[in-house]
Amino acid sequence: MTNIKLISALHAQATADKEKALMALDLLVNKAVGIGDHTVDDVMTDASKALDLLCSANDRIATIETYFLEAEEVDE
Repeated sequence: MTNIKLISALHAQATADKEKALMALDLLVNKAVGIGDHTVDDVMTDASKALDLLCSANDRIATIETYFLEAEEVDE
């Protein structure tokens, strides 16, 4: 039971990171308010961090689903 809870928590954390990254990228790309007083370097740094987080989250989700979860066990 503990193993299932641990895997579920890891999956939820990765999913939350994915949503956070998508939100950040959406703000930077589509909403001028998300940029504010940022310089070009600040925007690029923030976008790069969000993209890295998105890639990491997608990799973690895929790994967890491939090795630890059956497709029907995943609540998305």
